[in-house]
Amino acid sequence: MLKSHNCGELRKEHAGKRVELAGWVDRRRDHGDLIFIDLRDRSGIAQVVFNPQVSQITHHIAEQVRSEYVLRVIGEVALRPKGTENHKLPSGDIEVIVNEAEILNTAKTPPFYINEESEVDEAVRLKYRYLDLRRKRMLNNLVLRDRVITFFRDFLHARGFLEVETPILIKSTPEGARDYLVPSRLYPGSFYALPQSPQQLKQLLMVAGIEKYFQIARCFRDEDSRADRQPEHTQLDIEMSFVDVDDILDLIENLFTALVETLKPEKRLVKPFPRISYREALEKYGSDKPDLRFGMEMRDLSDIAAQTEFLLFKKIIADGGRVKGICAQGCCNYTRHQLEELNKFVQGYGAGGLLTFALGSTPGDLGSLTADMVKSVAAKYMTLDQLKEMARRCDAKPGDLILVVAGKPKVVDKALGELRREMGQRLKLADPNVLVFAFVVDFPLFAWNEELKIWESEHHPFTSPVAEDIPVLEKTPEKIRARCYDMVCNGTELASGSIRIHDPELQRRVFRFLGYTDGEIEEKFGGFLHAFEYGAPPHGGIAPGIDRIVMMLAGEQTIRDVMAFPKNQSAVDMMLEAPSPVREEQLKELHIRVVPE
Repeated sequence: MLKSHNCGELRKEHAGKRVELAGWVDRRRDHGDLIFIDLRDRSGIAQVVFNPQVSQITHHIAEQVRSEYVLRVIGEVALRPKGTENHKLPSGDIEVIVNEAEILNTAKTPPFYINEESEVDEAVRLKYRYLDLRRKRMLNNLVLRDRVITFFRDFLHARGFLEVETPILIKSTPEGARDYLVPSRLYPGSFYALPQSPQQLKQLLMVAGIEKYFQIARCFRDEDSRADRQPEHTQLDIEMSFVDVDDILDLIENLFTALVETLKPEKRLVKPFPRISYREALEKYGSDKPDLRFGMEMRDLSDIAAQTEFLLFKKIIADGGRVKGICAQGCCNYTRHQLEELNKFVQGYGAGGLLTFALGSTPGDLGSLTADMVKSVAAKYMTLDQLKEMARRCDAKPGDLILVVAGKPKVVDKALGELRREMGQRLKLADPNVLVFAFVVDFPLFAWNEELKIWESEHHPFTSPVAEDIPVLEKTPEKIRARCYDMVCNGTELASGSIRIHDPELQRRVFRFLGYTDGEIEEKFGGFLHAFEYGAPPHGGIAPGIDRIVMMLAGEQTIRDVMAFPKNQSAVDMMLEAPSPVREEQLKELHIRVVPE
């Protein structure tokens, strides 16, 4: 080794010892005769001192070095002179008096500061990711990610799980997103696919008798990027035999409770994890991944709206629409500009507009509310009793602002749900130090695609329906319940799973309902279904997303900041410039011709 110690591990007890250190020059301070350098490696920083009275040669070397040079030094650890200690550094009580030094490599001036946290354009950070990862924040995120994965492995191994790797090159099958395809040189015209998840493979492991499986699985989905999505991601894949829903949810609750309490004890964790139905989540929060750190629940006002003389309400109710509202406490004095911002916000989610009710100008009791205190274009078409009932239902009182959206049910839930999230951020209602995990259960098995006029799987086609719904699966698909579940936290979906279909005939029946012919079923899923004819146990699983989990624990806003080498939001690798064209010879070998659009 070129070093005997790590820079960040030196302490008072090392005083008098000869040490060899190696790392990057974090800062250099020339005080005339004395040159001080903060030497940085992964463990932290140590101050090293170049004194010409100790060594003229090393002092001359120190005069040459600049930030991010790679430097090796040999010297003796000494206590810093009294009054010069740096209590911000773990190694701040000591310094190393250098008597030998070697420049291992020089460095160009970096495109951004590495030794301090400053705002840097993300495109620059991604292009020079190897430099970005030297920064303390990014290094800490990778360390946290490693600790999370290690914790998962230790926790599951202690409970009898077996870690099994599954292939990356698999058969292309429908799983909800577009596949990344890999052409086969040996079989012209045929392709492998990169796995969207190890779905069929982990189920086959249950057929194989593994019973308790997990994997830190790489998954690939050709879909549009966003803050919590990438073309490739990593998930903790878990599958178990002879289990029901509660067995899996209990395991995951214990896992994540222990994870947070061990790695992030400063976070406040709400226990036990709430379990809410899919329908309740949409009804109250307008989202199947609600942020439960604050209330502001959506309330149905349709019955009140139907009794008013407000023509817009009457028309929407007559057309099968709904009227729902939320209360923004203490916001009665929002300006016209602020209200117009909120109006445009909901319009961005398909709503016709936002109707507002400002209840007076000062806080008070609901009993003191009078009709002339309410500022709204709809107020004159409503009685005082109707206004008070609306306020009561929204938990509003004088001094508050009621925000109302009316229209088609799905549009209302989406727009008002996003507005709830936005107001929660604006009013700082969500404590960043609190984690509220929750399980969303009782999803529908199928979802109607209005654009294509077809039924699709709400999660995926391998999800088991509730047993008592199976007889009417084709007759009333909108009422069929799924034995599936999501885990959410602070408004982000962290995991999804289900009890799987283990009866091959029921699985074929679901495929047929989704529009597959028997020939297509055999072509796409034949090997999978034939395996189920040899004794498949009841089984189920779940797959928490590791990138999103680390993002949440690190307090970051995007998963790109907890991945070593992510793509940008356009799915481009800025550092290695991928995707990129390949040589014509490579395409010929694969029997591929690129046809211009």
